[in-house]
Parts: sequence; C-alpha cells; structure tokens
Amino acid sequence: MVRSIPIIDFADYTSGDAERRHNFVQAVGDSLKDIGFFALENHGIPLELIHQSYDQGDAFFGLPGEQKMKYARREISHQRGYTAFGVEHAKDNPAPDLKEFWQTGRTHKLGESPSYPANVWPEEVVPKFKPIVDELYNQMESLSCDLLSACSLYLGKDSDWLVEMTNDGNTIMRIIHYPPLGDEVPEGAVRSAAHEDINFITLLVTATADGLEVMDHDGTWIKVEGDERYIIVDSGDMIQNLTNGLFKSTTHRVVNPSSNSVRRFLMPMFVHPRNSIDLTPRPEFIAMTRAC
Repeated sequence: MVRSIPIIDFADYTSGDAERRHNFVQAVGDSLKDIGFFALENHGIPLELIHQSYDQGDAFFGLPGEQKMKYARREISHQRGYTAFGVEHAKDNPAPDLKEFWQTGRTHKLGESPSYPANVWPEEVVPKFKPIVDELYNQMESLSCDLLSACSLYLGKDSDWLVEMTNDGNTIMRIIHYPPLGDEVPEGAVRSAAHEDINFITLLVTATADGLEVMDHDGTWIKVEGDERYIIVDSGDMIQNLTNGLFKSTTHRVVNPSSNSVRRFLMPMFVHPRNSIDLTPRPEFIAMTRAC
C-alpha cells in the first residue's frame, strides 16, 4: 500500500462544534507526532489570491537578471527581496539548489522598530506585486496562528502558548521559482536537496507542479501530489526541539522533473518565534517522550 500524508479539514476547527474542533486538534497533533506533515483542506485562503500571487512572481522572475539583482539584499543575508538562482544550498550539499526566490516578511507598522528587516518591493517593475503578495502573507500568517493554537492545545497548553512566541518573530514567506532545467544540470544538483526546516511550522501553498517528497520512517520517500485545494503543513527543528522530539522535523526534498522543460512555482511560509524565546526542551515533554 502506497503511503500518503494525512488530509485534515480546517472546517472542523472553524465549525463552532466542540467535538469537531477537538478532533481537528488531535488530527493535527497526531500527524506532526507521526510523520511531521499533513495536507490542510478548506483552509479559507482564496484560490484567486493564490493564483494572483503566482502571477506576480512569474512577472518578476521573467525580468532580465540585472533588473532582478537590483532587489537582492546581500547585506541582510537575503532575508528580504530577491535571491538569485544557484545561491542557496541545502545543509551539507555542495551543489546549489536549482531555484531563485523572493522573500517577504511582516510589514513594519508606523512607529514600530521590530527586530526583523523591512520588506523590499519591486513596485517600479511589477506594480501589483506588493498589495497582492502582502495580502497573501497576512492571510497565511493568520492561518498559521490557528494551526499553532491547535498545536498548543494538543500539547496541553493554553491556545495562545505557541502563538505568543511568534510575536515579533521573523516569519517569512517565499515565492520560489524553479526554472526549466535545460540540458546541463550540475552533478548532484536538484531543485531542493533533502533537508529539514529549521523553524516552528511551515505552510506550503501547493506548488504548480509535482516534485515534493517526504521521508518516511523506513527511509523511503512519500510523493506528495500537487493539489491546489490543499496547503501542506510541516513541523520544523525549533518545535521539534521545544517538544523534545514529540513533533517531528521530517526530511523532505524537491526532486527534478522527468522533463527538463517543466517550470515549478511554490510559496512556503516559515513561521519563526522571536529571537528571545528559549527553545530548550520543556521538562513535561522530556517526561512525555521518555514514557513513549
């Protein structure tokens, strides 16, 4: 039997029915405890907004290289703006990932001085990019708070336990472009080499083409089929550490397509706690995982 990641219905959480809400919390926690991934349906983010955001990314990535590089910010380690093709490497992989991307974060409010960098926007060359992508960011972040609330309840905490840790955190959203591979691919290079996410949780707007694979317990790979109805959710290193391994940070990758002409777009949000949060495993989770 071919294994797949669980599908969880967000409508259970928003239904107002206490039993359905409880079942949602259990399903989220059990999935992150088992494989560290699940697919979320009925998430409430309009498909039109997702399509518009992909269109804005497509418009930017289609610009000449010298224009795109005007929005690269090496001085802040590319935390905002454009990162060129071949710059990012997965940990311990010398070959570059075959992608370019745009990175954005929470918009600074007037009078605030947060710890994270200010956004960069390509308003001169793609005028609609900022309002559309910023709106998607806001809706994704709101959804992430609901998911973190569910995680908190599963862990036996108040619903705002994990959410509060993300206040003033450097949560980022990327629009990633995987161009057609062409005829010459560097040895060992893939669209995204096997890695684990470092953050709390990640929300992945389903990609425009397949390629995502998740490592199962036995080392085999589970193919995650692309379906625009779903947002893929996974837990990262930080929440794995905080819970002493109760929630899993699972290895995953994006493999190269069978055809070198296939492009792929993906929009992940990486949810981060603020820098001052102590991520040392909590005693209650140490006791819980020892008892398992």
